[in-house]
Amino acid sequence: MTRIVSLLPAATEIAAGRGLLDQLVGVSHECDFPEEANARPRVTHCAVHNCGLTSGEVDQWIRRALRDNGTIYTIDELLLRELRPDVILTQKLCDVCAVGYGTVARLAETLPGPPKVVNLEPTSLSDIFDDIRRVAEACCVSARAEQLVASLSERVEIVRRKADRISHRPRCFLMEWVNPPFCSGHWGPELVEMAGGSDSLGHKRQPSAQINWRRVIDAGPEIIVLALCGYDINHARRDYELLRSFPDFDSLPAAQGGEIYLVDASAYFARPGPRIVDSLEILAGILHPREFREFVSRGRDDPCVVRIG
Repeated sequence: MTRIVSLLPAATEIAAGRGLLDQLVGVSHECDFPEEANARPRVTHCAVHNCGLTSGEVDQWIRRALRDNGTIYTIDELLLRELRPDVILTQKLCDVCAVGYGTVARLAETLPGPPKVVNLEPTSLSDIFDDIRRVAEACCVSARAEQLVASLSERVEIVRRKADRISHRPRCFLMEWVNPPFCSGHWGPELVEMAGGSDSLGHKRQPSAQINWRRVIDAGPEIIVLALCGYDINHARRDYELLRSFPDFDSLPAAQGGEIYLVDASAYFARPGPRIVDSLEILAGILHPREFREFVSRGRDDPCVVRIG
């Protein structure tokens, strides 16, 4: 049996979705899906995880920690050695999202075996599908990956084909952080485009970036989606109150039209695993509710998306 340690929530979902949950012997502090993952030993820690800081305080802490220490995470090396992994799933995409690849690779070289380190570094939807294949191949279940990718691709094509027939493509701002403001990056603008919208502020296939609030005002988004990295809807709701205090917020078409949405980015938009396709469907329901009625928010208690504007 291949012993797997996942240092990335998306990788944990991919492994579990391919029937590898029993082989998952350790996870990161953020791995929370499926529910069974919460029973696995946690081999990483982050001081600000679920600590109640505001988004501005989190941003300042992260910048300071990266400047002083080069990382915001710690690894329980003793536990990792006890777990004796054959495969470690990690990433090189973002130092804020998970433990850096270099740190993991250097540590892995000192472990018995040594274990195989699998780097996941997606910047697009197709990259995410390739990562599903990469995890499955490393764990010797490649055929299972093709089944999942085929199913996910079919759902993507259903949305894409229907959206392509819609002439109006509303201006959408997919926001990844409020204080300071960050636009979406990597696969985010691509999802907006596939769902039938346009995000001129996003950085397609590039990291998300801090932007000047005046650029948002000038872009005049008709729809704003708060997909705040690592935040669920309740956390996003708190930051929406802060967003409302920004200069000229009420002048935005999205604010005037009541087209502001909160999504569970922790589970969907910011997690490049199988549920990224759910994110596409959520966006389709936001951008074109008449054409995608099946994906429209069910109201204030919807765990995926809530219209708040």
